[in-house]
Amino acid sequence: MTKEIAMGLLDTLLGHAGEKSTDKVGDDFAPLLAPGETVQRAFGEIRDLIVFTDRRLILVDKQGVTGRKTEFLSLPYRSIVMFSLETAGHFDLESELRVWVSGQPAPITRHLGRSSGAEDIIALLAQNSPR
Repeated sequence: MTKEIAMGLLDTLLGHAGEKSTDKVGDDFAPLLAPGETVQRAFGEIRDLIVFTDRRLILVDKQGVTGRKTEFLSLPYRSIVMFSLETAGHFDLESELRVWVSGQPAPITRHLGRSSGAEDIIALLAQNSPR
């Protein structure tokens, strides 16, 4: 087993999965995408995903022990009014992403592992924010 594979397996087990292949995510999400919509980038934690398309942000939350129950939360970029990232400290194992959506008083919160691509996620949110 190569070092990269071993580290990838360890990162996945610890919840630090990071960026996912857009080809695989695009194939898996094909039934959920609008005609002409494409996956730009995707980030994952063990079972959950954060998917950026050219039109919206999709948060995937697999629930339960088996992960058969799945919530897909679709957020058009125009509805995102604010976002924040609380980064992990030296002893913390995760960061916290908060996204505020128009018409909702409380933010949507996702916990991200230390190597989850949190900075890339924030950069993509800023890039896709309405101008």
